[in-house]
Amino acid sequence: MAKDKLQLYLQQGRIEAGCDEAGRGCLAGPVFAAAVILPETFENDLLNDSKKLTEKQRYALRPVIEREALAFAVGIVDNHEIDRINILNASFLAMHRAVEQLGIQPQHLLIDGNRFKAYPGIAHTCIIKGDGKFLAIAAASVLAKTYRDDYMDTIHQEYPQYDWLKNKGYPTLHHRKVVREIGITSYHRKSFANLGDQLLLDF
Repeated sequence: MAKDKLQLYLQQGRIEAGCDEAGRGCLAGPVFAAAVILPETFENDLLNDSKKLTEKQRYALRPVIEREALAFAVGIVDNHEIDRINILNASFLAMHRAVEQLGIQPQHLLIDGNRFKAYPGIAHTCIIKGDGKFLAIAAASVLAKTYRDDYMDTIHQEYPQYDWLKNKGYPTLHHRKVVREIGITSYHRKSFANLGDQLLLDF
C-alpha cells in the first residue's frame, strides 16, 4: 500500500521551517531537536516520519537532507536542564535552539505536535503527527533522531551495561532493570529515573 504523499509547504511562497524533536520519552540522555528549511523544488519519495523508517534509511536520508536543504540546524537540551524545566519545556527549548541557529530566517514554523512555546517574532502552526504529513517536519525528525542516536552510541561506551547502543536511552525492560539494580548515571534524567515503579509507564 503506497503511503500518502507528504506536503512540501503549508503556504506556498513562504519560508517555512519544519521542527521536530527526538528523545522526549527517554530515561537518559538529552532531547535533540532539528529545524529544516527545504527548497520548493525538493522531492524525495522515501522521506517520512523517522519512526516509520529503518535505521539504514534514516542515515541514508540525512546527507540528502543536509545537502538539499536551504538551511538546517540541531538544538540540544541535556538531562540536567530537562530535570530543571521539565521535558515538555525542554522539547520547546531544543526547537528554539535549532531555529536560532538557522542560516536563513524562516517566516513560519511548522511544529510537530499539538503544543509549542512561541518563538519570538516567528509565527507557528502545530500539526499533530506532522512528521507524517510535511516533508520539512519529516526531515527534521530524521536529523533529530540520527544526531541523538549518534550521541547515545558515544556515551554507551562509558556505561555499556545500560545497552544504550540498542535502546538509545528509552525505558526498555533491560534499561529499567539495570536502573533498579545499579542505579542511575550522570546522563539519566532524575525526574524520570527515580520514579520507581512508575518506570513501567510508557512515557
